[in-house]
Amino acid sequence: MTTATATTAIPETTERAEREEERERERESRNLRLVRRAYQAFRARDVGALLATLDPRVEWVHPDGMAEYGLGGTQRGHDGVREFLSRVPAVLGGMRLEPREFVAAGDRVAVFGVREVTSVRGTSATLSFVHSWVLRDGLAVRMEDIFDTVEFHRLIES
Repeated sequence: MTTATATTAIPETTERAEREEERERERESRNLRLVRRAYQAFRARDVGALLATLDPRVEWVHPDGMAEYGLGGTQRGHDGVREFLSRVPAVLGGMRLEPREFVAAGDRVAVFGVREVTSVRGTSATLSFVHSWVLRDGLAVRMEDIFDTVEFHRLIES
C-alpha cells in the first residue's frame, strides 16, 4: 500500500510542478510584453502610454550621481515620473533608447541596451544602460536605470 501511494504521488507532484512552471512562464511573458510597451511609449514620446505601464506608486530610480542635473535619485508616482521627464530637455538635446536584450525572472525584467544621446550643444554618443524593472499585478512598481554617470557627465558637458 505504501508503495502504491508513493508511486501515485510522484506524477501528481510532477504535474503540479509543471503547472507551476507554466504559470511562471506566462507571468514572465506578460511582464516582458508590459516592459516592451513601456519602451514603445517612450520611443513615441507618449507619456500617457508610458504611465499606463506604471503603478501609480512606481519608484523611478536614477543614479544619485546625476543629481546635479536634476536627474538623480528616486522619483515616486506618476507625478514624479512626469517631473523627471520634464527636466530632461534642459539637460539633453535628444535621446533614443535601443533595448537589445530582455531577461525575465519572476517579477523582474532586466533590459540591456544602448541609448543614443545628444547634448544640448549637439555632441552625440552611444551609451550603455541596464534597466531593472520590478512588476506586480500587471504594472511596473520600480524601474532603476543603471549606467556610467561619468561618461554621461562628459557628454552633457561637451
